Amino acid sequence: MIPDLPGLVFAAGLVFARVGSILMLMPGFAEPSIPVRIRLSFALLVALILGPIISPILPPMPAEPLPIAGLVIGEMLIGLMIGGIARMLMAMAAIAGQVIGMQSGLAFAQTFDPSQGQQGAIFATLLNLTFLILMFATNLHHLLLLTTSNSYLVFPPGELPPMADAAAWALQAFTDAFRLGIQIAAPMIVFGLVFYLALGVLSRLMPQAQIFFIAMPSNIMVGLFILTISLGAMSAVWLDRMRQFAIDLN
Repeated sequence: MIPDLPGLVFAAGLVFARVGSILMLMPGFAEPSIPVRIRLSFALLVALILGPIISPILPPMPAEPLPIAGLVIGEMLIGLMIGGIARMLMAMAAIAGQVIGMQSGLAFAQTFDPSQGQQGAIFATLLNLTFLILMFATNLHHLLLLTTSNSYLVFPPGELPPMADAAAWALQAFTDAFRLGIQIAAPMIVFGLVFYLALGVLSRLMPQAQIFFIAMPSNIMVGLFILTISLGAMSAVWLDRMRQFAIDLN
């Protein structure tokens, strides 16, 4: 006979509620291309590993079912907040890819983006896959998994974080996603401004010339060249921001 079986089930469910919510949104672990059962199985495995470590700081099991449901919902909200903010930071690749596509003349070139589970701009797909590969190649996913464990020190179980602080944190991540997305695409924005300004001057000097058909191949070729030489710096900006996000919770 297992002693205190209801207490063990309550503790396991409480840990799984937060860990599962985080890993169902965390970049690299929650991609739509990964089957849901595999994601849930991995979250359950992580919860079983963290359970004995987290159990001393878990709140005691309430006697009534309504407080139990409240604790589980609170843990799920904390997990969704952490995973959702990490997913927001991942969106900067899609933002940068859309801007790069518009500036290079390939905005309508669409392909399936496995990180979003839908069609996306070809450059957004490229950046998403590149950033995910670099995340695993640089072992950043280890730091993100450590964030899942250390979140219990930042957000104690059974206590909801202050809503004002949580909203400010989410707003900061949202603005960072757009700001860094534009920053990543900055070389292409500068190129687009200069290139289209030159096209405007050329069209005024040669009104009879078919500027679009003359300039489009050059636009694509130079855009791809600039993307090639700046991809390393783009990846470094994204990795630094994701690493800072993990460090803030550790």
